[in-house]
Amino acid sequence: MRQFVVIGHDVPADPDAISLSDLPGAGRLDLLCRCVAAGVFLSHGIREAVRVHLVVGRSPTDGGAERPAVGADAFTITFDADSLRHLHPDERNVAARIRDALDARDDAIGHMPADVSPGVELRRMGLDATLDRLLDASGAAGASTDPTLVQLHEDGDPLVDAAPPSDPVFVLSDHNDFAPAERDLLADRAERRVRVGPKRLHADHAVSVVHNWLDTDGYASY
Repeated sequence: MRQFVVIGHDVPADPDAISLSDLPGAGRLDLLCRCVAAGVFLSHGIREAVRVHLVVGRSPTDGGAERPAVGADAFTITFDADSLRHLHPDERNVAARIRDALDARDDAIGHMPADVSPGVELRRMGLDATLDRLLDASGAAGASTDPTLVQLHEDGDPLVDAAPPSDPVFVLSDHNDFAPAERDLLADRAERRVRVGPKRLHADHAVSVVHNWLDTDGYASY
């Protein structure tokens, strides 16, 4: 199982604040939609054993933080490639599914998910709780007993020098850097911190690079 956790710092949790005609104006929701597409789709097909989790929900900046961390009343929207139906890779289609998920947020009680459509769920969880769930084999169906948490960051070790993990959970930020609280959390919990190349890439491009790295067993098999 490959999993990607993408933090959307500016995406509103209110579905009424999302216009399908202005996705960049909804906290750069266009970028998160492209991350979903890069994560679950192939050319004329869909990947197997991949999940993309979008963590959204703003909170006020406190303690002089450079960026507001995703708040306690946050939501995680999960796209499961193995059970997705009727989803297309264009940004507008993915954004409509995200908006539907946020519209169902009242059905997410505690940590029980709201079922949005086949392969799409929403949970009332922020980053910390989402990582707890993904790294706990009993809390994430299909997970191995030893998932590896990997932070994708431009200051990490080169991807080419790392060995591909068998059950990775990659965490990356949107167009903003990680907030200080998120950096502290990942410093404590991530087993690895890697960068995908010498240049700073869009988050969705980073997802594609990581897929290629895993597809080729660390660029060793084509």
